[in-house]
Amino acid sequence: MQRRSTVAVTGTLLLALGLSACGGSDGGGDADGSAGTGSGDFTGETLTVWIMEGTNPDADAFFDEVTAAFKEETGADLQIEFQPWASAHDKFTTSIAGGTTPDVAEVGTTWTGEFAEVGALADLTDKIAEAGLENDLVPGLVESATLDGGVYGMPWYAGVRSVVYRADLFEEAGIEVPTTWDELVDAAAALQEADPEIIPFPVAGDSQYGAMPFVWGAGGDLAVQDGDTWTSAISAPEAVEGLEFYTGLATEHGFSTAAATTWKETDLLAAFEQGQVGMMISGSWTPGKILADVPEMEGKVGAFPIPGQTEGLSDSFLGGSHLGVFAAGEKQDLAWEFVEMMTTGELAQEWGQQSGYFPGQTSLLEQVIEEDDPMVAPFAQQMVEAGRSVPVTPLYGQIQGKKTIETMLQSILSGSASVQEAADTAAADMDETFGS
Repeated sequence: MQRRSTVAVTGTLLLALGLSACGGSDGGGDADGSAGTGSGDFTGETLTVWIMEGTNPDADAFFDEVTAAFKEETGADLQIEFQPWASAHDKFTTSIAGGTTPDVAEVGTTWTGEFAEVGALADLTDKIAEAGLENDLVPGLVESATLDGGVYGMPWYAGVRSVVYRADLFEEAGIEVPTTWDELVDAAAALQEADPEIIPFPVAGDSQYGAMPFVWGAGGDLAVQDGDTWTSAISAPEAVEGLEFYTGLATEHGFSTAAATTWKETDLLAAFEQGQVGMMISGSWTPGKILADVPEMEGKVGAFPIPGQTEGLSDSFLGGSHLGVFAAGEKQDLAWEFVEMMTTGELAQEWGQQSGYFPGQTSLLEQVIEEDDPMVAPFAQQMVEAGRSVPVTPLYGQIQGKKTIETMLQSILSGSASVQEAADTAAADMDETFGS
């Protein structure tokens, strides 16, 4: 694709813009990172694309640029239709049932497996391989798009959770960034000793995403698949070990607060911005928001990947979007032209700049890591090295809707059940859903 040369964007500029991630690139989607050359002339054709509204505040201008570039590259026109997230799932299911799907659509990572399972999405495995991209995509985003060995969504963008912390308080107390769970405990204890008014590590009972890294980090899982059958794994010994550590930060060590039993991630953010919190599990989009909301925190905030139990990193949930090609469409090659153009190189970079999310191409993220911006690079490292998907089944979406994990956490934090008892209850509830 012939477009203007890429402008190099440093982590510092991203931070100033309040963005979470991006990296420089010289172009599109071939194995060497160069721009794709296109597969033919599609003059006179129109590709219909659904995009979720709200992720990019300047999406109209962005897609005006995309439409012009797509026309120049392929000769075809784009018909971009923005869809509200709140009603998108129902609109997808209605369009699938009625045979009125678009050619391409942005699909949330937790929906891709569901739509693939009913045969609505095309398998992109061969297209990805032919483009030389199979080794240049974020593994966790590929995982969430994979069903029975096929890849049904091209990674586009995502956010990931790591630890956001008060770098100034760490420096004042002489605390090193933790690299293991024991060191995490030591750091929280040192914060507590240095300032008893600080909540060292609040455990938010109404957020499932804070618990997942510790379940996975202990070698456990949320659920496991045997053939076509899913079974809960949340009450298995490894998962319980991770839950015991995570909730124990509150119940055993006293690093949290009773109020956090019902906190959502937005409550964590509010407490952090008010200067009450030393460390918290939070998203890659958070540091920019903190500095936008509280500019005087400039230079006082940092981030680090969630440490592994004894080494490495603990996995963290990747949430974002794929671009999916609908199987019923008659413009498969043209659809792939659009998907590849959007998800690799310059346009993927530009979307990341504007939306504040990370692109799904590993080579772009590696450049972010190399820039070593302390507010950005740790999240990029987390995403590349230790990003993970929830179980790829629509039944898990029902479990999330019922807030099974959150209910489990709140029963532990409130003292109404032991970790094992709460996990057993959650497992039974999950298995009932899987069995349905």
